[in-house]
Amino acid sequence: MDEYIDVATKDGALTGRRELKSIIHQKGLYHHTSHVWLYTKKKEILLAQRSAKKAICPLLWDVSVAGHIDAGETPKGAAVREIKEEIGLEIPKEQLKLIGVFNCFQNYDNGLIDNEFHNTFIAELKVDISELSPQKNEVEALKLVTFNEFETLLNNIGKDNHFVASNKKYYHVVYQKIVDTLS
Repeated sequence: MDEYIDVATKDGALTGRRELKSIIHQKGLYHHTSHVWLYTKKKEILLAQRSAKKAICPLLWDVSVAGHIDAGETPKGAAVREIKEEIGLEIPKEQLKLIGVFNCFQNYDNGLIDNEFHNTFIAELKVDISELSPQKNEVEALKLVTFNEFETLLNNIGKDNHFVASNKKYYHVVYQKIVDTLS
């Protein structure tokens, strides 16, 4: 879907201008996304396998839920919407904890220029994974990994074609925030 997205400056400030997502990626305009990392009290992290239909990094495992923030939408509002759309789960915005806004500026072989600011939230997953309904155009599969398994995946990033290799530093920061939350 080619929705309108607010354009940002290279520092992440909103400009008051909006543009279609396709144009934003074609021209490499700066913009915001919402990321949500879900974890359990049993020290597990929910990973989503990107759909085979995705333009970038298809079938790699990544953040539990992510998506662009629509024009006029708040990061938290987008996070709540994306959780419902991508995995069929309703989480009140009060349960989302912002852990930071992270730069992710990438150019891809298919010509897509992705200059994103990831507004990153964490939240506890309080339902069984079997109750989630992955949206097939976005999510191929879901799985819970233990903290130990997540660390192993991080240690092998770029070798096993599991995670998006360019996001290694980001994954480490998110993982530490989740660990700290449960400590």
